[in-house]
Order: sequence, then C-alpha cells, then structure tokens
Amino acid sequence: MSFNNFHMHTTYCDGANTPKEMAEAALALGCWEIGFSGHSWLDFDPMWTMEPDAAVHYRETVYGLKNEFAEQMKVFLGIEQDYCSDTDDLPLYDYVIGGVHCVFKDGNYISVDCDAETQRRGVEEWYGGDAMAFVEDYYELVGNLYEKTRCDIIAHFDLITKFIERDDLIDVTDPRYVKAQNDALLELFETPAVFELNTGAISRGYRTSPYPSDPVLELLGKAQKPVILSSDSHACGKEKVVIHHNKAGPFERDVHGR
Repeated sequence: MSFNNFHMHTTYCDGANTPKEMAEAALALGCWEIGFSGHSWLDFDPMWTMEPDAAVHYRETVYGLKNEFAEQMKVFLGIEQDYCSDTDDLPLYDYVIGGVHCVFKDGNYISVDCDAETQRRGVEEWYGGDAMAFVEDYYELVGNLYEKTRCDIIAHFDLITKFIERDDLIDVTDPRYVKAQNDALLELFETPAVFELNTGAISRGYRTSPYPSDPVLELLGKAQKPVILSSDSHACGKEKVVIHHNKAGPFERDVHGR
C-alpha cells in the first residue's frame, strides 16, 4: 500500500521546508503522487499566507519540480484557498482545497485556529459569550465554500473544534452545534467537492483524533461522499507545536498547521 498527499505547506507560507525538501521526503516515504497547497493571501493576516509575489515564485518552483520528478512521481500544483481570499488566480492551479480559518463579526476578524484563548476572547468580545453563534457563523461559511471557491477538496471541515480536547468553549453535543454542522454538510453534499481526513492537528499535538469527527465521517459514508487522507504537513520531519501569533518575529517559523 502506498499513500499520497495533496495537502502540504512550505516556506512559501507557514511551512518549515522548501518544496523540493518536501518532495524528496515524500518520495523517500513511497509517495507516487503529491500536491502542494500553499495558503492563499490574506492581507489582514499575512503571517501564514502567501503574498502575491510569493505565490508567483511558488507556482514557478512547483512547476519546476513537476519536471524534475517526472520520472519518479507526479507533482501537482494546488492552493489552500481561504474563504476570505480573492479568487482571481484560482485557474492557475491544478486543484483547490477550500478552507475557513477565520470569521468576521461586525467587521472584527476572529481566527478559528490560532489558539483556544483567541477563540474564547472573540466569543466574549464580539458574540456576547454566545459560542454557538460563533459556531453558526463558521459553519455558514463552510457550507458556502464550494460556491465561493469552486474547491475540489473541503479542508478540515470542523476546524473550529481544534481545541475541544483542551478547552470546553465549544460543546459539539449542543443542538445548535449539531444543526449548524449538519446544515453545512447538506449544502456540501450537493457539490462535487470531496472531503479530507486531516491528521495535521494530531501530528502537532493539539488533538488525538483527526478532522472531521466520527459522527461527520459516518454521515459522509451514508451520503457516499468520497474522503481522502491528508497530512496537512508543514514540515518534513516531526512537527512540534508552535502557537501562531500575529506579532511573531520575522525569524520565527510558524508550523502550527491545522
């Protein structure tokens, strides 16, 4: 059995290794197909996304690797397109992974996966302590991911649960949570996008289980919706937890991942 990986990040965004280093590591592990998925540009959160000029170099580099590794494995050029990013350059990529990493409430940006404290502070300041309203806004965006991005793959569907093993802010058994989650699923079931089983938070020590949750996987199975395995790699070797902060210094490498 061989595994392929289409969700990988490099030094062009918040990864720790170059595309070539990632490709060489994947080849050594026996992958015969890989895809890179740099984070799309967000001007309000530039620390982990690709600036437009960097995206140009990223595309050129990956196209070079397509040729360099042509006789050993297939290399694809992808992008992890955030819901809040512009979509003008999406035709330049072989495939698109769609993801929601933040929500806006009354014009205020709240990161979904920065850390538990950021989630809790955002809920207190902008939702009056109503965590389920935060959840509902998140899943409304997720449900509209295909409509906005025309993505091929839905990234870490329930990313908002990243910290539930450490923090009790979000109760996934709350009826409002379940409804918001299932409403998003029903919308996405009507699209050709597939879902990923994302192990990134496990490798970085945030969780002991992947995204999405077992109940979501059960619903995906009943709907006969395809699921692909993805690592959401941000480094060639073992990745240590690094909490993302907007004020990180210029020499701090954030490999927090999803």
